[in-house]
This record gives sequence, structure tokens and C-alpha cells, in this order.
Amino acid sequence: MFLYRTLSELQHYLNSRRRLGEQIGFAPTMGALHSGHLDLIRHSKVHNACTVCSIFVNPTQFNDPKDLEKYPRTPEKDLAMLESVGTEVVFMPPVEEIYPPGLETTFQLDLGQLDKVMEGAFRPGHFQGMAQVVKRLLDIVQPDRLYMGQKDFQQFSIVGHMIRQLTLPVELVMVPTVRETDGLAMSSRNVRLSPEQRAAAPAIYQTLSWAKAQLGILPTAEIEVEAIRKLSLPEFRPEYFQIVDGRTLLPVVEPATHEWIVACVASWVGEVRLIDNLELKR
Repeated sequence: MFLYRTLSELQHYLNSRRRLGEQIGFAPTMGALHSGHLDLIRHSKVHNACTVCSIFVNPTQFNDPKDLEKYPRTPEKDLAMLESVGTEVVFMPPVEEIYPPGLETTFQLDLGQLDKVMEGAFRPGHFQGMAQVVKRLLDIVQPDRLYMGQKDFQQFSIVGHMIRQLTLPVELVMVPTVRETDGLAMSSRNVRLSPEQRAAAPAIYQTLSWAKAQLGILPTAEIEVEAIRKLSLPEFRPEYFQIVDGRTLLPVVEPATHEWIVACVASWVGEVRLIDNLELKR
């Protein structure tokens, strides 16, 4: 496994692979890795001769500086995990390598309603910062395929929109959410749950599964209201439960008129904010 911290070293190596006609897969992460991240690597290794994983805690997508400070950083553990699944290249740049002085890395991207709903309503500026760093990393790595997890579905949707709008030469691949045995979506934030909170957290997935069973039986608005009620548990503070079109993220009123429907949820459990989603129809 090769570890690079500078753009020039990384690109020198990747160019040597391209000259051999080999394809490159890329999984961007912010570290604090778990099995869900490793699944991105496994998917990439099936279809690409070379797989790159980046570990970079991006400051521009945290609207709350305290959240940036609290974000877990476990580089030694992360590297051991990546090596265990045969990752070929790890890119761990310092902030000044991604955002060097004098280089303009911001750009105008018309996201329409994609960054206004759900996460966007509660985390203003988050998705512009996320799009900024993904575009920057794509420019650096220049992969053939980009692998992102379904758990951050709105993020996946916005990156797909960016790729289409900017006509970037990369294939976006969505990797299904990896879950614990009780259904809780794997997340680097789960380690911050108390034992009692961790025991209660699977209610999020249980509610998503209930919503899937009710699609076409109850009106979507009624499902959303009942889902919030189901999540109004001790120490839970649900922020939203929305049933949306999988491409536009706009609300679904008539399920029969949509080919792709996803239920998305965010809830605080104690001081930990958890998000999840489930495809209801595709």
C-alpha cells in the first residue's frame, strides 16, 4: 500500500498506472473508517486495476466549527483497515495541499433545490463545501469511477448532479449502506452513542422499514407524520422524515408517478446526529 501526502507524488504514481492503460477507482472519505468505507474499496477493486482512497477532513463542509473539532480522527487505525482489504493507494493530504494559497477552488454550481431540502435546511453551506472538495479531489485523482455510499444519499445525489452539470469524465457508483446486525447504519458517529442510546438507535431503520411497507397503502404525508411520531422517543430529536424522488429529492405525493422513491431521515440521539435512508421503490 502506497501512502501519499502531496498532490505531485500521487499524480506521478497514478500517471504511471494510466500509461499502462489501467483504470482507477476512487473512494473519498473523511477517515474514522468502518466497514461501510471498506465496502467502497471492495467494490472498486472488482472493476479497477488501481484503487485510491483519500482521507481528508474537509473544513469547508462544517457549518459548525465545534463539529469539525469533534470529528473523530483515527489515522493509524484507518491505514490498518485499508491495508487489510488491499487498498493500493491512500492519499492523506494536509489542508494546504487541497486548498493552497492563491488557488481558487470555489466554483458556481446551480444545485436548484438539491441543497435546500433535508440536510440542506439544517446544515446551510454544507453541500457547497462538500461539492467543492469532491470537485477538487476529482481534479487531482482523475479517476475513471467514483464510489460513494448510499447512506449519505443527498450527498450522492448532489455529486451526481455536479458531474452531469460540469460534464466530468467519471462514472459515479452508489454502494449500498452497510448496516450493523440490528439494522443501524454504520457511521463514524456511532462510537459517540452511550450504550443506552446505541440500543435504541435501530429504531431509525425500523421506522424506515415500516415506511417502505406502508408505501401505496397510506398517503406519503401520513407516513411522514407517523414516522416522526415513532421516532419521538426518549433522547431522540427527529429533524425530518421525508419521502422524496430519488433523482430530484422533491417530495413524493403520488408514488405511482415516480420510478425511484427514497425515504430520508435525520435525528439527534442524545448529542449525536444520525442520518439514514431507504429505497422504497426502484
